[in-house]
Amino acid sequence: AGPAAAQPCPACLRAGAARVSLGVPAGAPLAGYGSATRRPWLPDIFGRQPHAFWFQPSGGERDPLAARALVLDAGGRRFAWVAVDLLAVDRAFTGEVERRLHAVGVRPAALILSASHTHSGPGAFVDSAVLGWLALDRLDESVREALIDAVVTAVRQADGARRPARMAIGRVATPGLVKNRLGQATDAELLVLKISGTQGAPIALVWNYAIHGTTLGPRNLRLSADVMGEASRRLEQALGVPALFVNGAVGDVSPSRHGDRATTDLGAELASAAQASWAQAEPVQRPTLAVGHRTVELPSPSLSLHNCLGGWLPRATQLPLASVFPRETALTAVAVGDVGWVTFPGELQTSLGQGIKQAAGLRRVLVAGVSNDYLGYFLTPADYARPSYISCSTLYGPDTGTCLAETATALLSAVARGETPPSTRASCDQ
Repeated sequence: AGPAAAQPCPACLRAGAARVSLGVPAGAPLAGYGSATRRPWLPDIFGRQPHAFWFQPSGGERDPLAARALVLDAGGRRFAWVAVDLLAVDRAFTGEVERRLHAVGVRPAALILSASHTHSGPGAFVDSAVLGWLALDRLDESVREALIDAVVTAVRQADGARRPARMAIGRVATPGLVKNRLGQATDAELLVLKISGTQGAPIALVWNYAIHGTTLGPRNLRLSADVMGEASRRLEQALGVPALFVNGAVGDVSPSRHGDRATTDLGAELASAAQASWAQAEPVQRPTLAVGHRTVELPSPSLSLHNCLGGWLPRATQLPLASVFPRETALTAVAVGDVGWVTFPGELQTSLGQGIKQAAGLRRVLVAGVSNDYLGYFLTPADYARPSYISCSTLYGPDTGTCLAETATALLSAVARGETPPSTRASCDQ
């Protein structure tokens, strides 16, 4: 008998999952909309609110918020994926989670921290005066601590729950649930990773779909995971295990409907689609776990006033933002057999996300947008040239989206082939 026969389950990984409530302090502000609708008539200069300053405090909870973690290991490698009901995370937040996991002895080969991109989650957890004023509110340490603690606890619980498992991948099309902000095609693909025990009992579900968490508009002041949380809650009720939502190439898509009723209805439709994908999922063969990282140098960030002001200023008119946003980011790619996923540090245009899926050379690819870092939007050069809200929020110029997408594709392809990348660094600063 060969080595495969000596293994009790040659088609198995080890997997554990957990769900932990975020425990957001009462009165924390919401993040996501910078409009006057969510702002008080005067900032809280007299210190009457415990956690909010630029924005109104939240008014209770519409639906529960959570951090959901999945830990996989195989062949001596361990990987942790966390889906958290937040607008976004930055590298400092992700780095602090990694530091605390290391401090308690949980050292995964890779951590992917994917924000759902809900625009009704808590704010006040990122240390940036500019981003705080724009959409997040200024940093409140008690809010940040509660969120980090929930993420770390979820990973620790998932790590402790690992057991032999199998993975399967499912796909369904969900036309009509989103619309494209640029009038282009949408990506209707909803992908599901099905993680089950060796006897078939569910362990976790990961679902990947591109949708903005904006079914609840700026008038909503209750904490909510928006439509993605509605769907995940329904999936958890049906399967009895954590359902991790990972957003896709979300830069130019919006929900097709809005409002409280739409949140419920769209959530039910997404949950139904994900369950159908779960039911027809096909096994992942040769589930060897491979992980790769690459640091990418970026151009100096700036705000295109031409794009932000409707095109009436010259194209060269830029507002430098090097003091606010970094000059580098990092990508992480993971492959399990012929299925893989790769992180993206912000909101990628649909066409660029589809390019990654088609060019990586794998059966199925999950694009993990809004993961590990947040650097705004990334468009094609042609769409960057058209003044719009999206091109205004594209801070690294016309070519960086394409460059990062190509770098992500190359990294994922190399990881899937079992190759060691020739360099841990790449450059999009050209």
